[in-house]
Amino acid sequence: MPSMDVVSKVDLQEVDNAVNNTAKEIATRYDFRGVETTVELNRKDKKVVLETGDDMKLKALKDMLIAHLVRRSVEPKSLEFKEPEGISGGRLRQEAVIQEGIEKEKAQAIVKAIKATKLKVQPAIQDDQVRVTGKKIDDLQEVIQLLNQKDFGLPLQYVNMKR
Repeated sequence: MPSMDVVSKVDLQEVDNAVNNTAKEIATRYDFRGVETTVELNRKDKKVVLETGDDMKLKALKDMLIAHLVRRSVEPKSLEFKEPEGISGGRLRQEAVIQEGIEKEKAQAIVKAIKATKLKVQPAIQDDQVRVTGKKIDDLQEVIQLLNQKDFGLPLQYVNMKR
């Protein structure tokens, strides 16, 4: 019986490369001269920390990071940006949490969307992924098309497609 897993994973090495490229770009940009600005990836906590002088620079920094993530084929939806907070020296810090895995509420929304299609497939939530089984591989491909059209607020990948 054909099956596949719907997952949400992020390649941390690509995120690290995007963070490093953003840091290099900051060093060359005129508008960041004389302003202490940092972009760091904490692999253990799966967070990207942005620190800079003011709101405008923070927005520019965030846009640069997103642009470098897109160039590296990392979906920007995989980062959840927190509210900026003030730190010493009148600077701002903003954390972006890297989301991996499908949360229970979103998994239930995915299952509900699949069941609403009336296709002959069975979705099942397994930890942080959704397994979909069906009698025909064409039904699984229709499920992939359906899920790509909808926005669940996180990037989805389809792995372990078995015939």
